Amino acid sequence: MLKKDLGLFLLIVVVGLVVSILNPRFLSPINLGNTANLIGLFGLFSIGEGFVIITGGIDLAIGSVFALLGVIFIDLLVTWQLEWWLAALVVVLGGVVLGAIHGFLVTRLRLQPFIVTLCGLLIYRGVARYYTNDGTAGFEFGQSFPTLEWLTTGRTLGVPHSFIMFLAVAAVMAIVLHRSVFGRYLFAVGKNEEAARYSGIRTGRIVAAAYIISGGLAGLSSIYLAMYTRSISPASHGNFYELYAIAAAVLGGCSLRGGEGSILGIVLGAILLQILQNLVNLLGIPSSLNFAVMGTVILIGVVADQQLTRLRDRRARR
Repeated sequence: MLKKDLGLFLLIVVVGLVVSILNPRFLSPINLGNTANLIGLFGLFSIGEGFVIITGGIDLAIGSVFALLGVIFIDLLVTWQLEWWLAALVVVLGGVVLGAIHGFLVTRLRLQPFIVTLCGLLIYRGVARYYTNDGTAGFEFGQSFPTLEWLTTGRTLGVPHSFIMFLAVAAVMAIVLHRSVFGRYLFAVGKNEEAARYSGIRTGRIVAAAYIISGGLAGLSSIYLAMYTRSISPASHGNFYELYAIAAAVLGGCSLRGGEGSILGIVLGAILLQILQNLVNLLGIPSSLNFAVMGTVILIGVVADQQLTRLRDRRARR
């Protein structure tokens, strides 16, 4: 896994050098700050997606969770005038509850993660559109939340707080995944759930916990995204964001078959994705090709993962 991470880091360095040569604005403080902000925004929920993928599952509902929890968060602040910290707590707990529902359906009712989260994708966005009567949720003119805005969109020494939060969450999740019994169980379940169950691991609880972590981080990301956009159109807010998360995880070494992955890899995957997005913008490539770039990145990641797996299998047979 360390070799994968090192290779991904070198790829980031090479791509960064190429982009800076093609357009020197890439290394400007403004561009680097904006890129770091986007890395933080998209990296947060990519870590949660990575946990789910390591179990052999997938979470397709993340983008719709942003729409639903985002409009609820703004409504709590604007209409109900709750304290910002209380509104934030409600939204994060909301994400945890949604993750717990996904975990329950996958582990207790034995439904396929793809089906469960695909239904969530449709349901949550539909509820969000109904909640706002298909309108746009936003802050009132002149309305300000200084502390909340500083924590979510502010910067310290030029470093966006979203990026700082991303690194802090990544550090905590790295300990959870790589230095705890839970993390070892998570990899064991992803490798072979039946064997893990016979080993005495409560596989249902482990899988459910992965979805809860994903939901909680999605709830936290909902707050940062809502404060970044300042207004939310439920029909489009968060559309295809789950693809960013899947792409970052796959690029970072998380196998879609489960049982493989690292937090460092996901961090590097999120960085590479945003550098590629930045490259599209700086080189004047039509933004309509953004999703084509994402699809290509996911495809390359999956193909590379399969080839590496086959290579390892051949070496093991010898």
